[in-house]
Amino acid sequence: MPSLKDLRNRIATVKATQKITKAMQMVAAAKLRRAQQAAEAARPYSERMAAVLANISGAMEGRDDAPALMTGNGKDAVHLLVVATAERGLCGGFNSSIARMAREHARAHTNEGKQVKILCVGKKGFDALKSEFGDKIIDTVSFREVKEIGFANADGVGRRIIELFEAGEFDVCTLFYSAFQSVITQIPTAQRLIPAQAEGDETDAEHEELFYEYEPDEEEILAELLPRNISVQVFKALLENAASEQGARMSAMDNATRNAGEMIDKLTLSYNRQRQAQITKELIEIISGAEAL
Repeated sequence: MPSLKDLRNRIATVKATQKITKAMQMVAAAKLRRAQQAAEAARPYSERMAAVLANISGAMEGRDDAPALMTGNGKDAVHLLVVATAERGLCGGFNSSIARMAREHARAHTNEGKQVKILCVGKKGFDALKSEFGDKIIDTVSFREVKEIGFANADGVGRRIIELFEAGEFDVCTLFYSAFQSVITQIPTAQRLIPAQAEGDETDAEHEELFYEYEPDEEEILAELLPRNISVQVFKALLENAASEQGARMSAMDNATRNAGEMIDKLTLSYNRQRQAQITKELIEIISGAEAL
């Protein structure tokens, strides 16, 4: 049984930890609002670009001169998994859920006899995958020193993906991230980047039959739009991750704060009981000694 001094020290330690988790919860709550606004603001642009890309892709369907970024290179042997996670931990299962989905895809492709390559965007993804797939990780991009993710950061990742594709390093590219839904709900998502997974906006179903005339022609538009679309989708994923990370951290730190409070109550109860028992024992010894006289 721990002594009274040990219990006092443990209560003090838990209280100090509770102050830290409470502070982290408040910081995450403050950052969450801005990150959520940024993620929600990026969605319409990303969806509209996907709608335009889907329309142009329909016009280019079946043509031999269709860009490789849109149709792929006709192979399915080498898969590049772009795993976007956070740079820091203490955010519940946010990082592990993304890494788990990427790990499942990597195992499935490997079992099918396909080659897997991994590009980690974020330190925690690398930490989670290096033990099993360390030899398949070709590069790691870190934004640890970046206070606020901008399009330039995502564009650098997008250009890196395109460089690898043009060099023939992979055939299919899939992006893994966590879509923000609420403070307690973040959805791990796998999105194919190459060949382009162009899906139109479902809310504009009434415009599906509209015919668009493009100036300049489709080839020139796609030459500019397809590389930019990759950067836009990466940017959207990073913004979704930023909001999901703060939401997950806020929820995790709230749970940790409440658990610390419950532990403090239990330790305080044990301390009071042991202290009372010790006082009672001392009183008994004094009374017994007085009676013996």
